[in-house]
Amino acid sequence: MYSHVTLGTNDIRRAIAFYDPLLAGLGLNRHESDIEEGYAGYAAAPGARPQFWVTRPLDRRPASASNGMTIAFDAPDRPAVDRFHATALAHGGTDEGAPGLRPHYHPDYYGAYVRDPDGNKLCCVCRRPA
Repeated sequence: MYSHVTLGTNDIRRAIAFYDPLLAGLGLNRHESDIEEGYAGYAAAPGARPQFWVTRPLDRRPASASNGMTIAFDAPDRPAVDRFHATALAHGGTDEGAPGLRPHYHPDYYGAYVRDPDGNKLCCVCRRPA
């Protein structure tokens, strides 16, 4: 299990507008943020791990998405995957793969793929039978 994941953004307000509703659907809420400093942190409860952070890069250079990297979130059921995908698209994300079974990964792998407004690739997956 990981401690935290941090993605870069060039617009913290836009990132918060995207991630607040997207992650709330998975039980992760923003517990810390500073618009002026350019960061926001999400977790199931304040101080809980794992954590998800979005921030302006500390070196002040523009943020860019990594080629070949995907952050995947577990979903409790398939409808949560569907909601994740729809919420992402409604808040400025782009489609990278509609919700559906992907049995070449796992017999019950039901996933969806999106990119956030900064181009970072995200996945939401449920590995439980329907």
